[in-house]
Amino acid sequence: MRTVRATSLPKASAGILLFRRKDEGVEVLLGHPGGPFWKKKDLGAWTIPKGLIAFGEPPLEAAKREFAEGTGYTPRGAFVSLGDAKQPGGRTVHVWAAEDDWNPDELRSNPFEVEWPPRSGRQQSFPELDRAGWFGMPQAGDKILKGQAVFLDRLSEALR
Repeated sequence: MRTVRATSLPKASAGILLFRRKDEGVEVLLGHPGGPFWKKKDLGAWTIPKGLIAFGEPPLEAAKREFAEGTGYTPRGAFVSLGDAKQPGGRTVHVWAAEDDWNPDELRSNPFEVEWPPRSGRQQSFPELDRAGWFGMPQAGDKILKGQAVFLDRLSEALR
């Protein structure tokens, strides 16, 4: 379990955008952040399962590790780089796409601790992701965090 402190956050994260092909088109897997800040948010709140790159860790290995820690699932298949993008908060996110299928009902996310309620002095534990789901590209565009939408565009381009 890790404790989140805004002042100690590194500048790079890595994640995997899982996708699958259905008769209706491509679907992507997104996760909903756990914790009290995100509880009532939906549109523009979902994320690519990702996390911090450890010092000296290759970004793709970090992406695989963080996906497994965030979901309880280890993705398979070929990993295709979707590049990186600087997020509104300043962190750079590196993302790979992988074609795979997984049941989000099997979500087992690692916990994190945060002081809650604020200034209470009490630490509470929350899952990194409180739920996950498959979304068609138009719906995913509405659900995903604004800074990560570029990866949906890059995946669409790569699949053409």
